[in-house]
Amino acid sequence: MIDTLWLLLCSGLVFLMQAGFMCLESGLTRSKNSINVAVKNLADFSISAGLFWVFGYALMFGASQAGWFGVSGFFPSLNDDPNQTVFFLFQMMFCGTATTIVSGAAAERLKFHAYLFLSVFLSGLIYPLFGHWSWNGIAPGNTGGWLENLGFVDFAGSTVVHGVGAWFGLAVILVVGARQGRFAEKGQSNRIQGSNVPFSVLGALILWFGWVGFNGGSTLALNEQVPSIVINTVLAGVAGMITAALLSSLKKQVVEVEQLINGSLAGLVAVTACCHVVNAPLAMIVGGTGAVVTLSTSQLLERWQIDDAVDAFPVHGAAGIWGTLCVGLFGQLDLIGTGLSRGNQVMVQLFGVGVAAVWTFGLAWGVLTLVNQVLPLRISLEEEEIGLNVSEHRAKTETYELFQVMDYQARTNDLSQRVPVEPFTEVGHIATRYNQVINAFEKRQNQSAEDLAHIYYVTEAIVAAIENRSFQADNLGLDEVVERSDELGALARAIHQIMAIVQKREQQVMDLEQQLESHRKGSN
Repeated sequence: MIDTLWLLLCSGLVFLMQAGFMCLESGLTRSKNSINVAVKNLADFSISAGLFWVFGYALMFGASQAGWFGVSGFFPSLNDDPNQTVFFLFQMMFCGTATTIVSGAAAERLKFHAYLFLSVFLSGLIYPLFGHWSWNGIAPGNTGGWLENLGFVDFAGSTVVHGVGAWFGLAVILVVGARQGRFAEKGQSNRIQGSNVPFSVLGALILWFGWVGFNGGSTLALNEQVPSIVINTVLAGVAGMITAALLSSLKKQVVEVEQLINGSLAGLVAVTACCHVVNAPLAMIVGGTGAVVTLSTSQLLERWQIDDAVDAFPVHGAAGIWGTLCVGLFGQLDLIGTGLSRGNQVMVQLFGVGVAAVWTFGLAWGVLTLVNQVLPLRISLEEEEIGLNVSEHRAKTETYELFQVMDYQARTNDLSQRVPVEPFTEVGHIATRYNQVINAFEKRQNQSAEDLAHIYYVTEAIVAAIENRSFQADNLGLDEVVERSDELGALARAIHQIMAIVQKREQQVMDLEQQLESHRKGSN
């Protein structure tokens, strides 16, 4: 019963890795897509878990048909045998892990319904069949898959889980292309900064914690191997992080947070295949070299203008390949237990990696290329611009509403709109200050419009008086301007005074003219 309890606990830890992937991917992508990234991690687990119960488990762990696929165990009841039930639960979590890797690689550009189709394709067909070839024999009473029977060893899934998910993700991003603005026309790459790096660090730590169950539970029993497997796992992650920090410091003279995250995860992925057949120093070597492989692969993808949003393929694919080869390179042959020489074991491991690449990447790229021509997998450029939160889910965020109002004001010069304020939040404080600034600008704009109108009135009054030779101060229409307390009001009052003087002089001239006329008539 203790073995059942251990596997139940490890299943929970592996399930927790879904939350880790969600935090990691949401933090490394832009805030306008964070909701979409998060909900994809929820949706792909539900799809993969459901399909695994319907037929995935049967294809993977059913009675083998010539080592190629299972033919029994469809719709398992899972009520009679607790050992089978907990084994099913543990393997279902692995299926979910492989599927969710794709969401990070192709983040910020896929239609949500297209992603659901990808999840069905990967978790319902590609993963369980390759899993049958590699792992069918770990279920009691099974004869094993053809690749497994050749001597291929992948203890906890550097290739079976991580490699399959990464190869599928690479096929997806090659079909749909890079994100808008990621690469310039002249070959330059533009870094797209994640919206919440601390959130990504939290995700990495959750993944570390979940990896204890991922590798530790792959013994399928609480035996004497578990402590060494767990410590090898942790040390490989540590070595990967330290190596990434050193490489980042040497190359860029600064330790980038993303490098630390990816380096640590690369170490964990690499040691996953061989953590049961190496000692602690070798686990450190596997983890450190896994980080080197990952960072080098990331640079190659950037040079080739392949846009992997969270470096999913370098972390899970490249490090997974290296870790799988490390079984033959560093593993103790007596613990591996295949009876092969070291050279032959390395060749079998390399062959298994190649099979995973051809099966997963080849099939995925071919099918998705055809599907994309009929039903485009990618969102439009306009939808990508506003973000998948809104375009795919109609999920507006405070930040989106702030930018929406700002864009409207910049486009129309209409300052009457105000940003909705959500109290006691960072964006709410920003919105409050922004609204205060706009209030001041609008007040000044209205004042400026009033000033221009009054200047127009003054100018028009002067021109009209000169053209009509009518200098009646009361007819100027400057009463409102005269009441101003600024320089324009003083000018209007001065004009009034000048008009009054001119009007008085005109009256005096008229009086003199009348007197002269009267005097002339008297003389006659």
